[in-house]
Amino acid sequence: MKLKTYFAGIVILMVLFVTALLVISFAMPKTGNLSGITLPAAPADKQVQNVNSDIVHKEKVWTTNFTHDASIIKADGWYYAFSTDYMAGGPPKPGIQIRKSKDLIHWEFVGRVFEQVTSEAWEWTKGTTFWAPDVVEMNGKYYLYYSVSSVGKRNSYIGVAVSDSIEGPWKDEGVVFKTQEGDNHTVNAIDPDIVIDEQGQAWMVYGSYFGGIFITKVDSQTGKLVNPDDEGTLIAQRRNMNYGIEGPEIMFNPETGYYYLTVSYEWLEDTYNVRTARSKNITGPYVDYNGSDMIDNTDESFNTGNKLVGAYKFENSEGWMGTGHNALFEEDGEYYLTHNARPGEDVYWSHLHVRKMVWTDDGWPVVSPERYAGEAEQEINEKNIIGEWEQILLPRYDDSLQVSRPIQLKSRGKIEGDDKSHWELTGDNTIELAIYDPGAAPDDYWKYTLKVIPAWDWENWNGTLVFTGMDQEGTVLWGKKKVENK
Repeated sequence: MKLKTYFAGIVILMVLFVTALLVISFAMPKTGNLSGITLPAAPADKQVQNVNSDIVHKEKVWTTNFTHDASIIKADGWYYAFSTDYMAGGPPKPGIQIRKSKDLIHWEFVGRVFEQVTSEAWEWTKGTTFWAPDVVEMNGKYYLYYSVSSVGKRNSYIGVAVSDSIEGPWKDEGVVFKTQEGDNHTVNAIDPDIVIDEQGQAWMVYGSYFGGIFITKVDSQTGKLVNPDDEGTLIAQRRNMNYGIEGPEIMFNPETGYYYLTVSYEWLEDTYNVRTARSKNITGPYVDYNGSDMIDNTDESFNTGNKLVGAYKFENSEGWMGTGHNALFEEDGEYYLTHNARPGEDVYWSHLHVRKMVWTDDGWPVVSPERYAGEAEQEINEKNIIGEWEQILLPRYDDSLQVSRPIQLKSRGKIEGDDKSHWELTGDNTIELAIYDPGAAPDDYWKYTLKVIPAWDWENWNGTLVFTGMDQEGTVLWGKKKVENK
């Protein structure tokens, strides 16, 4: 009888123990829980190589390899990328590269515009290659703007070619604007971008290190400047040649009522990074999150503009350098940012990166920490947030490679190892993250408002969640959730 009672007691204890484990298991959210989230599909059958010497001389399989200074336009059901001709392991050809894609993910090489620099551009600059093309549709035709320049000088030339078809043939229409050492201009005639304002007026924003970024009116009938001798209005500038600025783009967001200027700071092989500011008027003034004017020739010009993307490194990768010379693209209310990126394994290679852009509640653009793979914003639940993350801060004052560090978000808004910091899900896909930093942060807390979106983890080759947003000083924070590969 005693033996039966003893065994019955053991059974009861085991049942209670198992029940307790089950209760704990169901009560505690899973750290890797992505249920209810539609994740993007894998962009390729196997993980993409960032450096692959086997393809150097095989243009047809370049995909995003050797893309530099790309501009995106949609035509005939395809997205087209026109870019500076570039390659590793050999001299570039003089033409402008063309790629196309059905989804902004899978790209195929089409060919080139032109076989050599026009005689007029060569005679003015002695430059042998085209730089930084931009393509726009006006009056039922395609206008392709290009630069030719002497490296390190203001002997520069912006020209335009016209075609009835996006893939050509293209007819060169000659100079749009040109500059040289000792002329009456301040601007350097490179890096053109054509933007159409709210009233339908076309403008060209352009310029670089020499003198800064300018904007001037374009005649949409001819594709040339309204006033051929007018360099336009200065809208962005830095102190001197030690403070790089180039590659301007402007887009208008009708929902916010602002024009957004993007430019690239610093050197193209490593510290290249993209900044943004906004204005109610296309000719400025353009100011950043902190109200700083993008025309800044003081020592503080390193600190102007919200940094959207800079050199970064997540775990299980060598990271990406030279993340600059961006383009902007909008379709059906969805916005994207493209830019160059050089793999840490070999910075002489260059890829096209396309990133989904999302908007903060106060009307500022931020971009995904991961390359676009077809994801869409959607409702996120607290159980999806809980888990281990990598985070990367993109400080405006430091353009060097930023390396990820861990953060673990726990249930009930807690953060592992930090009793005073906390987080909260405040909207369909918005979290507020408060990081305790006494004596450094305003009122001792860095307060980040972050948008959470699905993404493809290109470093670990799986679907995941990422966050992107800013603190109360306009500094961007990126995050990526760790997910176990099965």
